[in-house]
Amino acid sequence: MECPLCSHSKAHKHGKLPNGRQRYLCPACHQTFCESFDTLYYRRHVSPEQIRQVLQAHSKGSSLRGISRTSGLAYNTVVSLVRAASQKAQLVHNQEVQSVETEEVCADEMWSFVAKNRSIAPVRNATGETVGLA
Repeated sequence: MECPLCSHSKAHKHGKLPNGRQRYLCPACHQTFCESFDTLYYRRHVSPEQIRQVLQAHSKGSSLRGISRTSGLAYNTVVSLVRAASQKAQLVHNQEVQSVETEEVCADEMWSFVAKNRSIAPVRNATGETVGLA
């Protein structure tokens, strides 16, 4: 097992936690950890199945309060799960996107709001060139 704290490759078993999960000890940094360390399941009293259901319902567009009612979990627990999952997804996205080489970027259906009942007129700078719309 690899240590999630220092990436040492030879962490070994070091007893069990009170809930029955295996505990590990890293010989390099002398820290103990369990398999679920640095995951969505770490230090949560919610089953992995419930977490999966909450995230699946959220991805389908259900409201957080609606998910709370249907799953039987507290609203703050649902918010915490969704927030933690989005942070993990952001980390993965940032790692993957940095290594992508791009030559061209396109925008599809870009929309802009112009104030209601306002005429659209060109904005000119001091030299008389058009620099935008007002």
